[in-house]
Amino acid sequence: MERYKFLPLLGRILLGAPFLMGGLGKLGAYAATVGYITAVGLPVPPLAYVVSVIVEVGGGLLLLSGYRVRPAALVLAIFSLATAVFFHRNFADQNQMIHFLKNVMMAGGLLQIIYFGAGAFSLDSLRKSASVRAPVPSAS
Repeated sequence: MERYKFLPLLGRILLGAPFLMGGLGKLGAYAATVGYITAVGLPVPPLAYVVSVIVEVGGGLLLLSGYRVRPAALVLAIFSLATAVFFHRNFADQNQMIHFLKNVMMAGGLLQIIYFGAGAFSLDSLRKSASVRAPVPSAS
């Protein structure tokens, strides 16, 4: 299994990059994004816009770097499910059904990260190994 220890990194890249790209894309499309949020009836669209950009860009960066991945993955899983429910619930439109299922699948992958952690190639792993190796101060 040692030869496969790169797989959590690959999984984090495959899950984190779309969030980062989506959040950065929203930065260039304020009016369109706020209009879409307004169209689905969510309250305070400008605030929802800011929250979505922060969650997507911040969460994507945290996943990619492997830093604090468990809380980041939890926030992103909740965000993915909320996005599925509020924006992709028109199952008469097959495209919306596909987006709904994609968001549910992403939440499933993020739940795996919550349980298994960031893996060997991550800042979380470096932090953990550094705290294990840190000298214990003497009481003298």
